[in-house]
Amino acid sequence: MPKDGIGASTKRREDIRFLTGRGRYTDDINLPHQAHVHFLRADVAHARINGIDTAMAAGMPGVIRIFTAADFAGVGGLPCGWQVTDREGQPMQEPKHPVLAEGKIRHVGEIVAAVVAETLEQARDAAEAIALDLEDLPAVIDMKAACEAGAVKVHDDLSSNLCYSWGFVEDNREAVDQAIAEAAHVTTLELVNNRLVANPMEPRVALGDYAFHDDSSTLYTTSQNPHVIRLLMGAFVLGIPEHKLRVVAPDVGGGFGTKIFHYAEEAFVTFAAKELKQPVKWTSTRSEAFISDAHGRDHVTKVELALDADNNFTALRCLTYANMGAYLSTFAPSVPTWLHGTLLAGNYRTPLIYTNVRAVFTNTVPVDAYRGAGRPEATFQLERVVDKAARELGVDPAELRRQNFIRKDQFPYATPVAVEYDTGDYEATLDTCLGLADYAGFAARAEASRARGKLRGIGLSHYIEACGIAPSNLVGQLGARAGLYESATVRVNATGGIVVMTGSHSHGQGHETSFPQVVADMIGIDASQVEIVHGDTANTPMGMGTYGSRSIAVGGSAMVRATEKIIAKAKKIAGHMLEASDEDIELKEGRFTVAGTDKSLAWGDVTLAAYVPHNYPLDQIEPGLEETAFYDPANFTYPSGCYICEVEVDPGTGKVEVCSFTAADDFGNIINPMIVEGQVQGGIGQGIGQALLEHCRYDADGQLLSASYMDYAMPRASDVPNIAVDHSCQTPCTHNPLGVKGCGEAGAIGSPPAVVNAVIDALERAGKPVAHIDMPLSPARVWAAMNS
Repeated sequence: MPKDGIGASTKRREDIRFLTGRGRYTDDINLPHQAHVHFLRADVAHARINGIDTAMAAGMPGVIRIFTAADFAGVGGLPCGWQVTDREGQPMQEPKHPVLAEGKIRHVGEIVAAVVAETLEQARDAAEAIALDLEDLPAVIDMKAACEAGAVKVHDDLSSNLCYSWGFVEDNREAVDQAIAEAAHVTTLELVNNRLVANPMEPRVALGDYAFHDDSSTLYTTSQNPHVIRLLMGAFVLGIPEHKLRVVAPDVGGGFGTKIFHYAEEAFVTFAAKELKQPVKWTSTRSEAFISDAHGRDHVTKVELALDADNNFTALRCLTYANMGAYLSTFAPSVPTWLHGTLLAGNYRTPLIYTNVRAVFTNTVPVDAYRGAGRPEATFQLERVVDKAARELGVDPAELRRQNFIRKDQFPYATPVAVEYDTGDYEATLDTCLGLADYAGFAARAEASRARGKLRGIGLSHYIEACGIAPSNLVGQLGARAGLYESATVRVNATGGIVVMTGSHSHGQGHETSFPQVVADMIGIDASQVEIVHGDTANTPMGMGTYGSRSIAVGGSAMVRATEKIIAKAKKIAGHMLEASDEDIELKEGRFTVAGTDKSLAWGDVTLAAYVPHNYPLDQIEPGLEETAFYDPANFTYPSGCYICEVEVDPGTGKVEVCSFTAADDFGNIINPMIVEGQVQGGIGQGIGQALLEHCRYDADGQLLSASYMDYAMPRASDVPNIAVDHSCQTPCTHNPLGVKGCGEAGAIGSPPAVVNAVIDALERAGKPVAHIDMPLSPARVWAAMNS
């Protein structure tokens, strides 16, 4: 087999262009006669728009046209891709999300007007001359206050600010209440999952173009799923037939979820380019990104864990307020419900679970999926309450978890929250992590820290996540308004080289390296003979894009299915050439051999014959060698793992230093171990950022207080220790052809509770017990908790 096939830690081929500055990002694309747009964004959170005077601005140098909501009469609003049904069986409240603000401003950063000019500087200057007549309205920021009777409404046409009140599993509700009432011990915890800004390295960019000769439009954009953007924008917003709309997403410098969604800026530049008959470009500034990119997390939760007299978990009950922001972003309703509620069993045998999620509209930026999307929120509340229970009961946190784990011999395991885990070995990941972290030797390290005047703590968390959301027929019943399959076209050239066109899209995951490894391994050729094409709806099959750790499990499986078709046809050709039945043809190490003989042909001989069919039986074999497959998974995949964090706390300042971090993950079969390790380390870095540093804060008037890197603390290299990563505990997925599970979000899911648990442990060991500290655990918060 090829040395660079499945299981090889080959270097990422795409890094050559990235590290040498030769990547091609959306902002690198400039078209002839291109105009620039500057968006006039609201600087108040809630106001009625009485008038917009653009007369002075329209006459300024270079201005081509100024657009307001009136120019979008008849244009659809930005669609929401997931509908949630509430506890009473009623659909969620779903307000229109206009491209430009209509009638009211509903959050700071909402687009009120757009100035298109010859240069960006001219557009900016003209925007300052636009006069707005606004009637200020009270801002609704606090979720619980927003749900009170008489609260100011974000959307006047809705009955209230409550988008939905979702109960899951509703049939368990009374039994859960009874189990908690009768429990030997109940641990209760109230916590906040802090709002985050995704902050990918590349801000969003959109460039619209229009070809009047065939009435077609092209959008170049920073997107994780260009086919979905084409469908949503074309069909539901601008009314452009798909064959007249091309969406191109070239190199994308990070996404973390925030580039999944269809944004107003994309619809605007596409619309304006057609109106003006010239290209229109927008490049976000970092300041704009803070007030226009979808934010993440922002849950307030009360969680109760019931245990019997032997410390077995008997029931879990949660009440969560989930912030939707001012509008419903593309997949926002699914995040606190189906991506959160279905993971509340975690790794444990808790027999009864009930959660109520109240999704609320507020005068803030819309909230949607951010790395992990619902799974980090579920894991954080579960792993924090389990840790708190262990401390209240005086038992080792690792052993309380072990006692309540789903056992290896219980798989497949149906949880009380409607999902079935196919494989796993939670004790193996726990034991591996305890060993790598030298859990038994912690006391000596704590003593050494104490001698230096520091408080040392150790915290662990165990996580499970659901990846590769599927199947389509199930998610359709749950409210998804799209399929969640993936696609691949495998084209074999006459000389044996292969081009794989995939509906998946890369924004840092290394697809151009790992995907060829799969195809090359199946055929037995070098991976350098395989090229990956993605990101352009004009030359890739319809696909759902990249998010939810679905790329290899769903996109890779589609490639496997298409490659299987290629191999089957190639065997027919080889059989004809070797005068044997195709059933007797074996493909090994790039050669077709008649079983039991020395008669063989090289891969290139057969591929050439596919395109030179001089003596084919045309009624049996058609020329060419190209196949397409669509893969719709039978179930989620369920990666899991154990994380252990050690911290030192400065008792004088409250500053937390992460001293070491150990991760033991079960991702099923591994395609490229080096890429997997990098994905885990990056995710843990983001999780440490959420736990200790990052916080997107609004004041009572809806002004974003953390709107730049001066106020929003991103983790730096010095904040992240060397991370020990192990993925030797592999229980392959049973329902996809690769046995893979997904790895991209794990680090961000399992790390925040490990960090917080470690800090709580440090304070308790120092005789300063604290039940909980909300993230981020800033020095001020930790110091206040220690000294309260």
